[in-house]
Amino acid sequence: MKNSWKRALSVLSLLLLAGMLTACGGDSSGAAGGSAGAKEASGGGIQAIKDRGKLIVGVFSDKPPFGFTDELGNFIGFDNDLAKRFAKDLLGDETKIEFVTVEPASRIPYLQSGKVDLIVANMTVTDERAEQVDFTNPTMKVATQVLVADNSGIQTLDDLKGKKIIVTKGTTADIFLTENRPDIELVKYDKNTESLQALKDGRGDGYAQDNFILIGWAKDNPGFHLIEEKLEKEAPIAPAVQKGNTELRDWVNTELENLGKEQFLLQLYNKYVKDELGPDTDPNEVITEGGKL
Repeated sequence: MKNSWKRALSVLSLLLLAGMLTACGGDSSGAAGGSAGAKEASGGGIQAIKDRGKLIVGVFSDKPPFGFTDELGNFIGFDNDLAKRFAKDLLGDETKIEFVTVEPASRIPYLQSGKVDLIVANMTVTDERAEQVDFTNPTMKVATQVLVADNSGIQTLDDLKGKKIIVTKGTTADIFLTENRPDIELVKYDKNTESLQALKDGRGDGYAQDNFILIGWAKDNPGFHLIEEKLEKEAPIAPAVQKGNTELRDWVNTELENLGKEQFLLQLYNKYVKDELGPDTDPNEVITEGGKL
């Protein structure tokens, strides 16, 4: 009898253990499913965003006049205000937005990992990037140039040979110079503010970046000038979504077209960019109203 009870208890113990393992397996599966669900929610389509009740957007916090913060820590600027308008028109309230600060090199990984729905962070459209994310229609167009000190003696791109040129990691300037100018020593920083401070401190002979960023900075920091030659031909800047998220991409394209009817990008240009570039700059040389080049 005792042996029978022992055998029964052993069977019962095994069954309980199996049940516990199954339950643990179920929890693990549920956690994975929850993680995947979160990824879908933060990198998902229109309904996923509406169900969540907020739009999650990757933006810059240190790149005036396009993406920066005010003295109270509020996200403002050309790109950030555009993102707020997206939230307003999609969810009925511009405050239904979560800003996630990105650096140039983290923009694509944040989209790919589903940490954000959308990147609105001054990203230039390139063939290489278009293989990794889906770009919407453009909001601006830009060329890459090099800013140098007036006393540097540098006047042309050829003069950069053997020089130390500062770049911000992950920018088009970084990618272009890495691939095409092995005769230049690149000094790389994570943040735009770090790169500009390095230039000011003389830790490099020049800084390569989007030209209207450099124009605005040089205006407030006398003693620097742009090399007239451009590193690359003019290229569009556009928001980006996770690869394959055609629903959100198409929504943004339609939104940009509708905003063009009220010249919303021109309003943002006048608010944030006009004073930086000066009154002689034609806004049509910078913005692409309605998403049209």
